[in-house]
Amino acid sequence: MSRAAIIGAGFGGIAAALRLRAKAYEVTIFDRCDRLGGRAQVFERDGFRYDAGPTVITAPFLFEELFNLFGKDIRDYVDIVPLDVWYRFHYADGSTFDYGGSVDDILRQIRHISPEDETGYLSLLEESRRIYEIGYKKLADQPFHNFSNMAKIAPHMLNMRVHRSVWDLVASHLKHDKIRQAFSVQPLLVGGNPFDTTCIYNLIHFLERAHGVHFAMGGTGALVDGLSKLMAEEGITIRLGETVARLNTENSKITGVELESGEVFDCHLAVSNADPAHLYTNLLPRADVKLSAKIKAKYAKKSMGLFVLFFGTDTRYPNVEHHTIWLGPRYKSLLHDIFNRKVLAEDFSLYLHRPTATDPSFAPQGCDSFYALVPVPNLQSDIDWRTQGPALRDRVVKALQETLLPNLSYHLVHDFWMTPEDFEQNYLSPAGAGFSIAPNFTQSAWFRFHNKAEGPANLYLVGAGTHPGAGLPGVISSAKVLEHLIEPAAGKTTEIRHMQAAE
Repeated sequence: MSRAAIIGAGFGGIAAALRLRAKAYEVTIFDRCDRLGGRAQVFERDGFRYDAGPTVITAPFLFEELFNLFGKDIRDYVDIVPLDVWYRFHYADGSTFDYGGSVDDILRQIRHISPEDETGYLSLLEESRRIYEIGYKKLADQPFHNFSNMAKIAPHMLNMRVHRSVWDLVASHLKHDKIRQAFSVQPLLVGGNPFDTTCIYNLIHFLERAHGVHFAMGGTGALVDGLSKLMAEEGITIRLGETVARLNTENSKITGVELESGEVFDCHLAVSNADPAHLYTNLLPRADVKLSAKIKAKYAKKSMGLFVLFFGTDTRYPNVEHHTIWLGPRYKSLLHDIFNRKVLAEDFSLYLHRPTATDPSFAPQGCDSFYALVPVPNLQSDIDWRTQGPALRDRVVKALQETLLPNLSYHLVHDFWMTPEDFEQNYLSPAGAGFSIAPNFTQSAWFRFHNKAEGPANLYLVGAGTHPGAGLPGVISSAKVLEHLIEPAAGKTTEIRHMQAAE
């Protein structure tokens, strides 16, 4: 049987493992963490549970597809529920904007702040739909390793005027700064600056509109557990706590995966869910890496870093929604500090996750579980996180205490945090970037790291740094690209696999 090695067990690696198994490959997946999920780790402290990675599910059908490959129903493995309020925006002046529900619900919220933007929102929604129809439905699972593929879509991209930033697109439809901010923050969820990110990523807005925002009961960790169970049932070998040191090659083909322990796992093909810059810089012989990949690995602009503060409280804050975007007094200039100047300012904005709003099992009775995620410069800055980590923790607690979480410092049970240094150490993320490379126009589609390696012929890439990009829909779709690149093993087809599962 043909053997496939998957390097990295994030969602991209898990999806790739399942898709190759459905093609009748013997699949083994390796990860340096002690738990599946890549950045979707789970922390347990004093009866509190914290999802460390992604918490927003915007395209549950992509996960359903993975179970359907084997004739199984995702509902037998995990309970995914829709949220009524997708995000609550909390502005510096104390006002709020609830995003979610029906179009009428959103128009009602807009009317409270800027009635003149109701018509503009509808025109923005229509333009987002057009971008979604092309940018996501037609292109998200298509390979772009050949420039001819890029040439074919060039007319569509010109029609979408993809040279515009997300902010430019949003500002052309909406007038009030608060509303503009609410509908331009989506690039931050995939590692981009709204003022630099190509407006293709405005498709995220219609993706949310079309499919809603969901949460897996038990957290993202429960979703990983469901996928882990499916992998085990289908005979995928899972090896955790093992770091891949290098990929062995012969005649420009991968022959095996060498672990830090010295063990070599022979394989017929490999799929890397590692950061592409790490892959091309550290895991492959330089002679087997094409010039294009070397240039990208060295010069591609990376996403911002993340400071994530986890904390539990001995009281509940019932007025705080599941997802809150807490915006500070500055917007454009703060993002310029983070992405371009790479300085850690005194002010900040953050995303506050309160899973206990939906699932009380995340904390002991009468308590709440939170994490606050703060976009910060990546490690290309000269920030000393040994001193700045505790200082930023104190500023975040103070700001939340003065706004959303009264008397927070008196109700804290415990807290701990992650900085870009942890992302670099734990996940081998170059420069501690939170989302691999940034989603700029010149780092999208053909310009992004290719799903078919720019190197050995039997090496493939999935994950945030590859096409179509970061975020759960992006990394899951990157594995769908492999459907166009990898033939079934031993002449078997996915349809035969379906029949076997149904029997």
